[in-house]
Amino acid sequence: MKILAMIPARMGSQRLKRKNALDLDGIPLISHAIRKCKQVNVFDEIWVNSEHLDFKTIAEGEGVNFHERPAELANNVATSEQFVAEFLDKHECDMVVQVHSIAPLLTAREVEAFVKHFAQSNKDVMLSCIHDQIEVAYQDQPVNFTFAEKTNSQELKPLQRITWSITGWRREPYLAAFKAGKCATYSGDIGFYPVSGMSGHVIKTQRDFDIAEAMLPILRAAEAAGETL
Repeated sequence: MKILAMIPARMGSQRLKRKNALDLDGIPLISHAIRKCKQVNVFDEIWVNSEHLDFKTIAEGEGVNFHERPAELANNVATSEQFVAEFLDKHECDMVVQVHSIAPLLTAREVEAFVKHFAQSNKDVMLSCIHDQIEVAYQDQPVNFTFAEKTNSQELKPLQRITWSITGWRREPYLAAFKAGKCATYSGDIGFYPVSGMSGHVIKTQRDFDIAEAMLPILRAAEAAGETL
């Protein structure tokens, strides 16, 4: 089974300019994702997927591959459906695992566990999620609890909040759905893999970046102590 890691990174982010190239703990944000993928022995190939050649320089410096996506797939209108399909169309594999650079608190241990779980499953799609075990309402109506009684939170059925920190697809079902004009992201049999709340933190704004920067030393200390946050 051939499994590819794909790390998407475009330069034209709006809310936090050039975020994938910003230094976090002395290295570009995207390098954190690259090094996690290199650390675990689950990928046949590791690819950075971007329109911007600055990321090619980073990828080559880190010893991984670079896929140059078309410029029209890096604007604010293009969707992940499109750039994932374009990548899969160009690269033969059984599975692709998208490891987001904007989730620097996702651990290498979680990356390895996610990939192994997906590979051993019969799922076509594997979504990472956070298990929120707290009362949740949608449009003023309870989702996982009832107004008729007060339930202890530990007795609630957890909500699965999708994080996009790490996502996996099997190549053939994805491309078949995309070419048929269907939603490829959620095509076929879908599974959910829980990650920690910290690992689900994604960077979209300066505040998000500052939080990740503050939490990174805490995460590393916990990992060194063999603890899970």
